[in-house]
Amino acid sequence: MLNKYARAFFTRVLTPFAAFLIRRGVSPDTVTLIGTAGVVAGALVFYPRGEFFWGTIVITLFVFSDLVDGNMARQLGRSSRWGAFLDSTLDRVADGAIFGGFALWYAGNGDDNVLCAVSIFCLASGQVVSYTKARGEAIGLPVAVNGLVERAERLVISLVAAGFAGLHKFGVPGIQYLLPVALWIVAVGSLVTLVQRVVTVRRESAEAEEAARLDTGSEAAK
Repeated sequence: MLNKYARAFFTRVLTPFAAFLIRRGVSPDTVTLIGTAGVVAGALVFYPRGEFFWGTIVITLFVFSDLVDGNMARQLGRSSRWGAFLDSTLDRVADGAIFGGFALWYAGNGDDNVLCAVSIFCLASGQVVSYTKARGEAIGLPVAVNGLVERAERLVISLVAAGFAGLHKFGVPGIQYLLPVALWIVAVGSLVTLVQRVVTVRRESAEAEEAARLDTGSEAAK
């Protein structure tokens, strides 16, 4: 849902900014690299210290680069396999830094081994969810399922909760519990999404093999 509607909205909003960068001679790959570096810095500098509000502000400013670089590439007519590969690869790096930052906080001053483990599970499951689709498509299957919690949902749920949880340091009572709730939601949602994709790949694989068997039988009959 977020990929379908929110991405389209922000793409329209960010188009003038993308055009401005193009006029300044900035390349889409540069935007991708700077955006990822900003997200990683925001996550690993602020989150392990429990500075969730300011960390989320920094990350949010840079996370939109994921939309800007693609917009620039389309305006330039330079969409390429390399650009898609770089963007997808660095997305995984950024996601790992965000959930790694949460894990470092709970392993340290946050002092909660369970939530540290949940954060690590969110990190790992997010990578595996992405891999299942990429691997399924690599072996020629459509992987025609999005799943309950994709990357956009994982980021929005986690970052919004972290940002609000950070308001606890400004005197807002009880709001710090939003982040643990969000991490559990992302963990469960990612597990459901992983199961959905594995089941879909298994079904599509069986259908493809059956279709190939029937085609082979038809050819042999001729």
